[in-house]
Amino acid sequence: MKKTIHFFLTTVAFLFSTVIIAQNTVTGTVIDAELNSPLPGANIVEKGTSNGISSDFDGNFTLTTQASSGDIVISYVGYGPVTISFNGDTNLGNIELTPDNSLSEILIIGSGVIDLAEGRKTPIAVSTLKANKIREKTGNSDLPEVLKSTPSVQSVQGGGFGEGQLFLRGFDQTNTAFMLNGQPINSPEDGRMFWSNWSGVLDVAQAVQVQRGLGSSKLAISSVGGTVNIVTKTIDKREGGFLQQMIANDNYTKTTVSYSTGLMENGWAFSTLLGHWQGDGYVDDTDGQGQTYFISLGYKPNENNIFNFMITGAPQWHATSGFFDLDEILANGRRYNNAYSNVDSPNLLQSGKYPRGRNIYHKPVANLSWDLTISENSSLSSVLYASAGRGAFASTRTSGTPRVPTYARGSNNNHNWYGLVSNFNTQLSEKLSLNVGADVRLYNGIHFRSVNEFLSVSSVEGFNNSNSNVNVLTDTFGGINPWNITFNPNDDHSQRFGYDYEENINYLGVFGQLEYSNDQFSAFFQGSASTQSHLRTEFKEVQVAGQSEESGKVNNTGFNVKAGAAYNLNESNVVFANVGFYSRQPFHSDLFVDDRNSNQLNPLVKGNQKITGLEAGYKFLSDIISANFNVYHTTWDDRIDYSSDDTDNDGLDDEFTQTSPLKQVHMGVELELFTQPTNGLNINGFVSVGNWEYVGDITTRTTDDTGALVSNGDTSYIDGAKIGQAAQFTAGISADYEICPHLKIGANWNQYDNLYGDADFGGDEFSTVNNRGTIKLPSYDTVDTGVSYKWLVGKNDQNSLQFRVNVNNIFDEVYIENARDNEHVDVGDIAWKGVNIENGVRFGYGRTWNFSMRYNF
Repeated sequence: MKKTIHFFLTTVAFLFSTVIIAQNTVTGTVIDAELNSPLPGANIVEKGTSNGISSDFDGNFTLTTQASSGDIVISYVGYGPVTISFNGDTNLGNIELTPDNSLSEILIIGSGVIDLAEGRKTPIAVSTLKANKIREKTGNSDLPEVLKSTPSVQSVQGGGFGEGQLFLRGFDQTNTAFMLNGQPINSPEDGRMFWSNWSGVLDVAQAVQVQRGLGSSKLAISSVGGTVNIVTKTIDKREGGFLQQMIANDNYTKTTVSYSTGLMENGWAFSTLLGHWQGDGYVDDTDGQGQTYFISLGYKPNENNIFNFMITGAPQWHATSGFFDLDEILANGRRYNNAYSNVDSPNLLQSGKYPRGRNIYHKPVANLSWDLTISENSSLSSVLYASAGRGAFASTRTSGTPRVPTYARGSNNNHNWYGLVSNFNTQLSEKLSLNVGADVRLYNGIHFRSVNEFLSVSSVEGFNNSNSNVNVLTDTFGGINPWNITFNPNDDHSQRFGYDYEENINYLGVFGQLEYSNDQFSAFFQGSASTQSHLRTEFKEVQVAGQSEESGKVNNTGFNVKAGAAYNLNESNVVFANVGFYSRQPFHSDLFVDDRNSNQLNPLVKGNQKITGLEAGYKFLSDIISANFNVYHTTWDDRIDYSSDDTDNDGLDDEFTQTSPLKQVHMGVELELFTQPTNGLNINGFVSVGNWEYVGDITTRTTDDTGALVSNGDTSYIDGAKIGQAAQFTAGISADYEICPHLKIGANWNQYDNLYGDADFGGDEFSTVNNRGTIKLPSYDTVDTGVSYKWLVGKNDQNSLQFRVNVNNIFDEVYIENARDNEHVDVGDIAWKGVNIENGVRFGYGRTWNFSMRYNF
């Protein structure tokens, strides 16, 4: 018995000593490969075991292993994992983790209401840009320009700062949904987007995701072409900040400073960003300047609750340009801007304050977010938001012979906007999840004309378009300073003229999504329903008698349903298909005959617009190459088109045309490739081939700027005409290469073809005699390039100084960006590259550049 016990004890001691001998120590520091800053809380696990630890505040770790040799896996949310071998006691030094395509790191706040593609397992047609790419590509451009190297996206730069537009699968911005942290930001009145109001959004963007077609949004939004999700900074996990200075062509300069405390031990976090920019503009007389501010205050009292308050805004003013006849631009150059419209003595225009018109606006947006973890399987996310927009388009008024400027007339577009989006998510079972939520929006629009600034007079006799009452205007409001307009709004109806009305648009929507998924198959069903009311108040007599007149309240309901399924053939191959139908309520601007002068309902509006979408796709994933292939077919029926025209060429629209019923069909294919042939080299490409046409014929109704009827009931024969303003064929190749550590060069080439002019439904080109469709514009291509270098500085190289140079349209391509007219070339007409020189067109920018220097700490 004693021998048995002795043997047992000896064996245990031997085994124990073997374990002790086998144990080794692995140490290292986990850092961000781009910022060269430590990553606290990174996971370090011995592969094949549950043995693991987390890095400390400085990114350091010491792991005692269970084996004498093997692998450890280092991972961090939002970064690609790294596997490193060890043998005995090992010091791994600095271990760099690189941000991957996952967006989970930044979705700390409001994740339940931000409908990103990663939130659903069933795929969609999607492209995503993360913060580092946005910083590299942006320079002094608007968001549309940054997204132009994604399939079926075309950017139109516009004449002045913030006037860019984005077209997605041939649909303009009014029919593409734009979301800021889950909050819809298209205008509730007409769906339009004004990038000048959001000039600072890219400074604080953590990611931008373009969802083409049906998308993953659960809200009942106007995503006919697709959805663009902008995700901004909220709570940073790490302390730090940056100081950046940028200069660019045409005297552009921009200074930005940012600081974040990171998530502190007491659960609080604070981030702020401030910026100022100014420049002359590429087009003549399109100078501008503005500021950017962003403040975020977060609080995480425990693991189940996270709160965040954010306020951001971009007060700015900029002079505008327009479309000009092609012969004028050819004679004067592509920077041409007929700046002093209706002014015979431009030297009297007070240093050119109001060239062709000046946009002055400030749109602060605030939101309060709350993420509640109810249980291991359930969570609730809510965002309460508010916006108070104040601003005007100011233009010069003249009198006398010769004509001289007398005052600056402001066409004011103010609003008060409040909303709530809330989403409850629960995992019903291992394979089944459910989302339900609500979307509430309350909008008050305030529109009138007033005097922004007296130039050569001290008072003006104003009149009301509705009743010809005359009153004397003696007060000014705001001038050209957006801060002044914000805090000095014109609430005095007696100091308004021309038109004076308000509108109230209230919206209530509910939505839900059910998704099933297992290892190989996933399927989802989404549905939403909404009701909205419209009330318009016309202050017809208010200047004299204090009277106003309300329209009848217009109520309408809408809904959408979407469904889809995906099948994983294996780890590398996925196929999917989605289908959806929208019954979309008409915009407020569709409902009234002339929303500036009348409460009369538009007789052409017969009901909701109907959108049907079909799409299918294939995804291939591997370490070296990945590919997305999509096909789509979208039908948009019973839509209303609203267009305006400057018939006397004075720079102001004076004729307005509505068309109905309008039907268009968009179909096409898209291919997107991502490759990494070797370490440090990435080559990506895409090609989009579309066929977008009008179907059937339409009826048009035209009024002048007083609301008087010009023509009614005319028929335009547009069946088969191509849809214009965006190229139906686009292709591109982009590459970036890290020549040596921290030095990177990149370039992208984009090709545009099958580009057509905008259909002028009120013109004679679609008459029974002509019926020649839309004009075709010349194809063109552009090449952009950039170089960046990061210099590590400070203690332990934890800070960095980054330099970036971008040159856009490096070969100075001369091209027509889009056309507003539809004049074909007849016998005796003069043409440039096949385009009648009488067409009103806008040229794209020539060669431009920007240089930035950024210190990260």
